[in-house]
Amino acid sequence: METIVLSHPHQLKMENCKPTVIALGFFDGVHLGHQRVILKAKEIAQEKQMQSAVMTFSPHPKEVLRKQEGEMFYLSPLPEKIELIRKLGVDVLYIADFTKEFANLTPQQFVDMYLIELNVKHVVAGFDYSYGKLGKGTMETLPFHSRKSFSQTTIQKVEKDLEKVSSTYIRKLLASGEVSQVPVYLGRYYEVLGKVVHGEKRGRRIGFPTANIETDGYLLPTTGVYAVCMKVDGRNYEGVCNIGYKPTFHGNKKMYRSVEIHLFDFNDMIYDKDVRIKWIKRIRSEQKFPTIQDLINQIEIDKAKAKHILNKLNLCSCNS
Repeated sequence: METIVLSHPHQLKMENCKPTVIALGFFDGVHLGHQRVILKAKEIAQEKQMQSAVMTFSPHPKEVLRKQEGEMFYLSPLPEKIELIRKLGVDVLYIADFTKEFANLTPQQFVDMYLIELNVKHVVAGFDYSYGKLGKGTMETLPFHSRKSFSQTTIQKVEKDLEKVSSTYIRKLLASGEVSQVPVYLGRYYEVLGKVVHGEKRGRRIGFPTANIETDGYLLPTTGVYAVCMKVDGRNYEGVCNIGYKPTFHGNKKMYRSVEIHLFDFNDMIYDKDVRIKWIKRIRSEQKFPTIQDLINQIEIDKAKAKHILNKLNLCSCNS
């Protein structure tokens, strides 16, 4: 897959672009609804013997158009999104640099510069896709703005269990800790990439060494204890993870939120290693214990529950 970053105003010319069927959207998470849009574009491209493409944007429009307090977190930060789209087998990924200047394009200007000028012959997008300044362009106005240069396919709402498949709903599930329900809408268990960093090393002192994970740009599930799989050095391991503020040690002080994973039957030194965490099921909420021994007893219970969950699902056994 060729990846092309488009900075406004881009310099591509129609005569240098192959006839293209393009899927349009932000595609955070590349969930089942997104996949339907992208795979439909790929299918039509094959039928028409044209190039298949996806156009997304970076950063998220909210980061540019609204005063976002602090860092914005994604289901799939850009490198992850690129990889997920690559796996779907499209020919070209266009990443439009979302700036205030880009956001101020009228719907007609967007279509002229970012569709017609890229030699797009067919557009595929969801029913709620919008484009141009203030999102005034919609799939209903697209035929007018197309200047008869391309046709279109609108993908209707995708539902699972009577709920619309959307990035918003997946975010809601993560915010409530319902990671076990995410695959219904995402098409896979939610995963984040991170790096093992040095922590407070309290876990080792109480008999449960943990890998402290630093993540960059990913939306994390809410605080609590989870059964997880973690991939490091190409191998998958089962474990139990705590996301939170460690109130047993820090009291009511709100320190930084940490991600700590205790892997079963694992003693390797993996500082500075890149890892991939797969969130399987939430076991309980984070809580403060009266004594360190009470915490140790609870960790034993959490570990047993996590082992039972993971052994039953057999999700971490595949190693490459």
